[in-house]
Amino acid sequence: MAEVIDIADPGDPRVADFRDLNNADRRPDLPGGKGLVVAEGVVVVQRMLTSRFAPSALLGVGRRYEQLADDLAGVEVPYYRATAEVMAEIVGFHLNRGVLAAANRPPELTVAEVLDGARTVAVLEGVNDHENIGSVFRNAAGLGADGVLFGDRCSDPLYRRSVRVSMGHVLRVPFATMPELPGSLDILRDSGFQIIALTPDPAADNLAKAMTGEKVALLLGAEGPGLTEDTMRASDIRARIPMTPGTDSLNVATAAAMAFYERVRTQ
Repeated sequence: MAEVIDIADPGDPRVADFRDLNNADRRPDLPGGKGLVVAEGVVVVQRMLTSRFAPSALLGVGRRYEQLADDLAGVEVPYYRATAEVMAEIVGFHLNRGVLAAANRPPELTVAEVLDGARTVAVLEGVNDHENIGSVFRNAAGLGADGVLFGDRCSDPLYRRSVRVSMGHVLRVPFATMPELPGSLDILRDSGFQIIALTPDPAADNLAKAMTGEKVALLLGAEGPGLTEDTMRASDIRARIPMTPGTDSLNVATAAAMAFYERVRTQ
């Protein structure tokens, strides 16, 4: 069982990994700093405990420890127990969810590892909104996508907000970095993936009819600019999700969810 250690002083050095979570200059989840992965809330912590992101410590109120007791059986990490007030001083804001876990980043997966056994993957280009990235992972987990690949100009998927919005699924759905799009799309093509670029262009094929490959890679760009023209040209087919006339586009996470659903429905 995790060792429970009571923390009364917000300045206690033992909880340094949880300090200043809302400070842009000192956030412990910045890749260039400590590079920690921070899970927030009981459900997300539970998912971290069953992922490859092994926590090194937890910080939370007593009630959350009781909720996590079964999950922490056999987990040899400290649980720093504090009041909600002390916890707020440590992290820099009041934490409604009442518990955090911090883990070191393991080695990144390779593209080949993500593609091994996969039949449906998302490839993101220029998606830099942390909440959208978290939502893409939550949708991928719920609708059976096997992995997410990050092209150029994407935000860090392990930022705390992305982890939280994903409900911890970013810790469980495999992902890897795939820079230098569109040239690196050949890796997918050589692995037998049909490469589909999603676009709101009314001249594009209907997505449900376009997905004919046994393996499918769905390319999604940032809201507004979308995919670059070079990346769309390098795809096998351009496809659209039918929308009401006068609607210019969908939120990228919503588009991903609909594409994942169509993939499940047509398999």
